[in-house]
Amino acid sequence: MIVYEKKILDNEILINEADTLYKGGFISKDQKKFVKKELPAFRSQDNILVRIGFFLLGSMLYSSICGAISIIGMNAENAYFQICCYIFAAVGFLVSELLAKQNYRNHGLDDAFILGATLNVGFAIGITTDGSQSVIAFFMAISAIYMFMRYLHLLSMLVFCITVTSFLFFLMFELGDIGRAILPFIAMIFAAILYFLTSKLISKLKESYYYYGLLLANSFCLVLFYLSCNYLVVRELSEELLGTEVKPGADIPFAFFFYAFTFVVPILYLVQALRTKDRIMLWVSFLGIGFSIYTIRFYYAVLPIELALTLGGLVLFAIAYFSIRKLKEKESGLTFKPDRINHSDAILNAEALVVASTFGMKPEVKPQDSPMEFGGGGFSGGGSGESF
Repeated sequence: MIVYEKKILDNEILINEADTLYKGGFISKDQKKFVKKELPAFRSQDNILVRIGFFLLGSMLYSSICGAISIIGMNAENAYFQICCYIFAAVGFLVSELLAKQNYRNHGLDDAFILGATLNVGFAIGITTDGSQSVIAFFMAISAIYMFMRYLHLLSMLVFCITVTSFLFFLMFELGDIGRAILPFIAMIFAAILYFLTSKLISKLKESYYYYGLLLANSFCLVLFYLSCNYLVVRELSEELLGTEVKPGADIPFAFFFYAFTFVVPILYLVQALRTKDRIMLWVSFLGIGFSIYTIRFYYAVLPIELALTLGGLVLFAIAYFSIRKLKEKESGLTFKPDRINHSDAILNAEALVVASTFGMKPEVKPQDSPMEFGGGGFSGGGSGESF
């Protein structure tokens, strides 16, 4: 399924490991360059600004190709309009394949054609089905997951997560008011199922090529699960989709559940992240706690904003201070100390030990003082003096 050669994918992993070792101080810059020179790799761009520039250039190239095709096809008028987006999508798939064969990956040019092909699939299905939103989302999701599995394109995995969620939402909208009313619970169940499914796939993954895409989908499920039953999201969508108006002194149905969900889920995320040492879940929990506080303050302003910010800052300062005091001496697990891959005295000592063991060097050992004290003796004497 993957279009790239497995050897080059493995080389990319080794190059990334070499870059990590260089940042950690294990190897020198010359050694890092030597690794990159000896291992064939993809044509890619690590600089995000340069990659965006190539993406814009690729988008212009894609548009130029589609424009040239349109000049030829304009004579067919309405018939061409019905099929033009299918042709544009085919161009995107074809050029993406050609760029992949030339080892373009995460370069910017390939991003333009991969995303453009998926977008044109949506346009084409929309023209054919007269704008059926659920059908558009369904086929865009299929196109996006194909692009990810074929080209290991992370942005396509993100597009898949968004479109498959949109497909679920549009299906529920088609059920009418009942579907809109139970949408939060359906979204919550969907996010939970997809989370455990991606976690299972990650645990059983034999090849690491799909790891980051599955991790992205897994993290997306955490966010979707929390937002699905967040009180602010549910209340605002209820007013928007169902046309309900929450009058003063009233509240939405199952308000107690949504209140509890808004605060309990981020705390559960935090506990689970600390238990499993999951950094992504930890950041999601922090963002969730912050959004939960914003949710309540959006409807109930208990304190003036100046006082609330001051008290919040004091609480955060106290948490940070006592956390640092508690964790700064720990060497393993949850610790305040920098990662072992960063520069530190321990890393430098480890490097010295590695070099010493490689070349058979032994550390200098100071000899134990002899209990017998020898005399003076000058020049090359054996320690005897001039007198008894």
